[in-house]
Amino acid sequence: MSILFPKVRKPREWDYRPIYFDEEKEARKQKLARLHRGSFREEHEKNMSAQRARQKSKLTFWVALLLLGLLLYYFLR
Repeated sequence: MSILFPKVRKPREWDYRPIYFDEEKEARKQKLARLHRGSFREEHEKNMSAQRARQKSKLTFWVALLLLGLLLYYFLR
């Protein structure tokens, strides 16, 4: 230790970072927690069934629109 320049420790700095609630991050954490062995297949099947339901809904919409168009064409002709 030096007599002319004694070493004095600096006080610790206060490093405060507030934690804000992030809904998307919490949802990702919950989804990762749900994923366990074999659950990837379950999630895939659930996603595929939802996709098939959307495709069926779109097809029904377009068929109904086509029928409506044909009926309008027939009666307004």
